Amino acid sequence: MSDSIKETEQKHLNHILSKVEVAKAEAVKKINRAEKDEHDINKNFYNDVRLKTSTYSGMMETSVSIRQQQQMLEERENSWKHATREYDKLQKMQERPYFARLDFEEAGENKAETIYIGLGSFADSPDHYLIYDWRAPISSIYYDSKIGKLTYQTPMGEQTVNVTLKRQFQIKDGKIETIFDTDQVVGDQMLLDNLNGKSNTKMKSIVTTIQREQNKIIRDTKSDLLFVQGAAGSGKTAAVLQRVAFLLYQYRGKLSSAQVVLFSPNQLFNDYINQVLPELGEQNMVQMTYYQYSSLRVPKFKVETLSERFEEDNSEDKYVRNINNLKNSLDFFKAETAYTNHLNTEDMRFKNLKFQGDVFISKEQIEEIYYSFNENYNLRNRLDATKERLIKILNRRVKSEMKKPWVEQAVQDLSREQIQAIQNAHPDEFENAEKEFDFLARHIVIGAFKRIRSQIVHGRFIGVNNQFVHFLRNVPNLIDLAKFNVNKEEWTQSVDDSIARMKSGHISMSDVSIYLYLFDRISGKRPKTDIRYLFIDEVQDYTAFQMAFMKFTFPRARFTLLGDLNQAIFTHENSHTLLTELSTMFDPEKTNVVQLTKSYRSTEQITDFTKHILEGGSQIESFARIGDKPVMQVVDNHEAALDKLIVKINDDKQKHDTTAIIVKTLADAVALSEQLDAKNVKNTLIQTENQRLATGTLIIPAYLAKGLEFDSVVMFDGDDIHYGDESDRQLVYTICTRAMHELTIIAENKSSHLFDVVPTDLYDLQ
Repeated sequence: MSDSIKETEQKHLNHILSKVEVAKAEAVKKINRAEKDEHDINKNFYNDVRLKTSTYSGMMETSVSIRQQQQMLEERENSWKHATREYDKLQKMQERPYFARLDFEEAGENKAETIYIGLGSFADSPDHYLIYDWRAPISSIYYDSKIGKLTYQTPMGEQTVNVTLKRQFQIKDGKIETIFDTDQVVGDQMLLDNLNGKSNTKMKSIVTTIQREQNKIIRDTKSDLLFVQGAAGSGKTAAVLQRVAFLLYQYRGKLSSAQVVLFSPNQLFNDYINQVLPELGEQNMVQMTYYQYSSLRVPKFKVETLSERFEEDNSEDKYVRNINNLKNSLDFFKAETAYTNHLNTEDMRFKNLKFQGDVFISKEQIEEIYYSFNENYNLRNRLDATKERLIKILNRRVKSEMKKPWVEQAVQDLSREQIQAIQNAHPDEFENAEKEFDFLARHIVIGAFKRIRSQIVHGRFIGVNNQFVHFLRNVPNLIDLAKFNVNKEEWTQSVDDSIARMKSGHISMSDVSIYLYLFDRISGKRPKTDIRYLFIDEVQDYTAFQMAFMKFTFPRARFTLLGDLNQAIFTHENSHTLLTELSTMFDPEKTNVVQLTKSYRSTEQITDFTKHILEGGSQIESFARIGDKPVMQVVDNHEAALDKLIVKINDDKQKHDTTAIIVKTLADAVALSEQLDAKNVKNTLIQTENQRLATGTLIIPAYLAKGLEFDSVVMFDGDDIHYGDESDRQLVYTICTRAMHELTIIAENKSSHLFDVVPTDLYDLQ
């Protein structure tokens, strides 16, 4: 790029920065003004509010006066928030106001237009934009097309333009470092510069390097189901986070971040991505894991953790796998739906309502009431009507209970102060002692009935646990067990196992979804209709049952699902049927499946190595970023493996910020960390998903590494003893694809046979 072009562009940048400086000064004035106004309102509050409480009209006047002061304070608060947000945006702009320039001619117009694109829009007057937000319709040209004629969508319909220049900038602290002119979507050089950087404990925004296929994901506003199937490192998570930012921009005023939910693989991952949206000037959406969601819903049970689930799902016991496959299936969800529909006519389980240790309203009486309503009642209406009837029974029982000896005794035991306090709520004089006694007795009985009233209102007369067991016992009548290679004896044993777990206060991940769906159906819990967009990352580790349950829970949400069916750690071969099963839950005409096959995370050498681990991995494309070949180190014993590992750790300290040593299980991670500690090798053991990622040397079990990336990855214990089963293939692929720059596999005696399919010229054997 010639010096004259760079000089001209720097002059333009300086001009923009001077405008930003003016806007910043104006924002500071607005902030100061709002703060001063708020201070003055607070200072003069008692002078301006007219306190008149002796008459009703005076009280009304006082109330109106206070409300006026509150409204003034709220207005100043909003002004302050708006000005502060504006100031923060301008502060970021000073460092890098824009990253691209487009020159184009609109159809029918002879004059060329130039626009600059940045993280946010900036105008020096209402209709004069100096910088366009990357999410604006016009900005889509930058991501979608090469030089030449093209059409793009605007709120007014399609617009045709002829793009004559596409220029990219790297700006740092208000100075242009590099300029690229390109006829590509986003120039490879700019992308390469971004990818060559070191990994970080926080994910960064990819706005400046969004690829064409990622842009389709970001700007999709028509699909009810957007399924993004992407190879490891293809940028699917980053694209989806930019998608959230785009949707919040597109539907500003109609959609808030509280109406967007992201289900992520683990809390580590949540922590890793939590700066992307704030970096783009948006509030974070609701982020949680499925484990957190289910744990909050069943506080009396301890839900199976990620570690426990990993151990169970990788169990060699076929009985365990088959039972889980059955419980996690769409067939099982349909069977439970049929069962709950059947409860409209019979088989509902109830509990006695007790008062002072005796049965107050029997479960038989409750059942009679519940089924006394006609068949047009659904489960929610039936429950509401039953509650209403039970409250009436309770109210009728107040009078008869007042005559009981315990009430008379309770009235006699009241102190003078207690009687005075009760009577304050009834300022009228009592005609006689009998009326006074009745008043006090009624007060005591109503107080004593509070617990029963609460149980009725909250539907605690339903025996959810008994209902759950009753359903499980009835499963053989609702579903063909043989289809899942399960016989009746095995199913009965599994039900007994579930009961034993629940008695000890535990519940498995498979059971908790079944339990919640049953609870929501019979308790009439209303679905979350306020949630508009639901995002699920690493969807290959969700079951068909969980997906159907999510669809039931968030019926008005548009779903964006992203994952790599080749990285299923928990669902193995079932992950490949997920797409088929999802197609039955959503309108096919409003379903969009996007394939991302190019991997950007790893070097070309690492990507070419890892794709061979998979059957059908040949469709994965590597990005031309050159690095060292993966290294396979095979040693004679564990001590020699440790020595090799320590050499690698010391070598990486000079070159990389993070080295992740990834092992199969939590027990493996704990053991290795202790062994390194004994040799005075500093390391951070990641044991739970609630820890924070740190730089340096990390030891991490495979199931917690989902979605993360590291400068250097060492797969430790990469032998047949640890990875000898065909079902481990996806896990091995997941481990190896966490590496950005370097990948090392250390194995004792012989590497896992799962690497046998990789051509020997793609790695260095040591």
